[in-house]
This record gives sequence, C-alpha cells and structure tokens, in this order.
Amino acid sequence: MLARPSRASGVTLIELVIGMAIFAGLLALASPSMTSWMQNGQIRVAAMGIQNGLQLARITAVQRNTVVSFFLTSSLSNGCVTSTAGPNWVVSLNDPTGQCAAAPDESLAPRIVQVRSGSEGSGNAVLAADQSGISFNGLGRLVNAGAASRVAIDISNTAGGSCVASGGSVRCLRVWVSAAGQVRLCDPGAAQSDVRAC
Repeated sequence: MLARPSRASGVTLIELVIGMAIFAGLLALASPSMTSWMQNGQIRVAAMGIQNGLQLARITAVQRNTVVSFFLTSSLSNGCVTSTAGPNWVVSLNDPTGQCAAAPDESLAPRIVQVRSGSEGSGNAVLAADQSGISFNGLGRLVNAGAASRVAIDISNTAGGSCVASGGSVRCLRVWVSAAGQVRLCDPGAAQSDVRAC
C-alpha cells in the first residue's frame, strides 16, 4: 500500500504577498491621521508643561510668601534671554537672563527653582505669549499683569499646519493665567458651549 503524501500546513508565498499588500494599504490610510495625532500630542505636551511650570511658580510663591516668576527663555544656556516666543521655561526668584545654565539652587542667584527644555517631547511646538515673565506674589496672585485681567500663552505647531480656529486641522491650545493667579488650559477652537473653550 502506498502512503499518501502529507499536505504541509503554513502560508504560501501568494498568501503572504496578499497579506502584506492589505497591511500596506491600511498603513497608508492611517498615516495622515497618525501624523495629525502626533502633531496635536506635541502641542498638548508643551501646553501641559507650561501649565505645570506656572502652577509650580504659584505654589512656590505661596509656600515661601515671596514673589516667584515663570520666564519663557530663548535657551537654557548662559546666553539666554527672556522671550515671548521662548520654547524653554525657568521658574526662579530672580530674572535668569544670562544665567539659565545655573543649577537649580534657591540660595544662589538667579535662585532657580526648576527649568524645562522646550525640546522635551514637544520640539515642534511654537509659543506666543503676551509677556515673557509671569510673576506671582505670596498670595498666589499675578504681580505683573499690568492693565490686563489675564495673561495668555498660545501653543501651536506650524509643522502640522494651521489651527482649527483658523480653519486648519491642528488642535492648538492656550494657557490662561487670571489676575487672581488661576492657571487654566483651554482650546480656542472649541465651541463656546464646550467646557474646554477659551
């Protein structure tokens, strides 16, 4: 009696090629939304970092009952200057201009509490602030708001396109600081009935 040849189990080359073609098609369809998701993620990381820095400055001011400031800076080197478009931030008791590379130490000038580089997870984020320094007093209120009732920092991502509020696809964010010192993250592109709206 002759034995029947056994049929091998597995995937044929044709099935493998068809599977790869389907996977490539799905990947091509998902690519634009994945890019948009990444650009929006960088904006959110930058906005939350700024919000956390502002809250740290306010809390430190209340704890020490003294004026503590949040500064946007051009860099974290000793050649730094404060800037309304600075991607980095420094929380300190004195103006850190020209001393941003100093180690955090509240006893030595510029008495830095904490620093954050703008490239930490949000390298493409672009900032536009009303002012480069925001100071809080011992009661947690804004000191240098001037005539404004609040200070705004807008965060966008020009690498991803224009903001939803301008008809684009990028979800830009804004950080508001009220005269009372409340720090709030909001979305200028959200409908006014939405709790996330500015």
